[in-house]
Amino acid sequence: MQQIWSATGRRKRASAQVRIASPGTGTIQINQVDAQIYLQGKYPNILKPLQLFQLEDKCDIFIQTTGGGLTGQADAIRLGCARALCLMDQTYRTELKANGFLTRNSLKKERKKYGLKKARKAPNNLELLFQLPYVFQLHEL
Repeated sequence: MQQIWSATGRRKRASAQVRIASPGTGTIQINQVDAQIYLQGKYPNILKPLQLFQLEDKCDIFIQTTGGGLTGQADAIRLGCARALCLMDQTYRTELKANGFLTRNSLKKERKKYGLKKARKAPNNLELLFQLPYVFQLHEL
């Protein structure tokens, strides 16, 4: 009989709902697409928690991701896999925690402040000169 463990991982704006089914054949699907095709070069990153216990061929993984880019989604999937493995077997927790797979990276995009172009990028001084035409007029010598 197949058992299913479910967990959620998040990173930046991305979130991933991970379902691990055991026993399985080792298939990994992200949004009904093969994981290697979906994640392109970021694929090895999501296998690390499974490789720690040689489980990549012993269980099926079904993932639903939304938001963010590929890097954020890959990190969200890795965290979701690690959390699901903890639910699968509590003895995995110490090894996953020691390798840093259960740590959520809480960095997010900083908000834009008024008066600036981006979160911290100041406007160019030449642009200020053109915005104030009568204060800084060039005089002919």
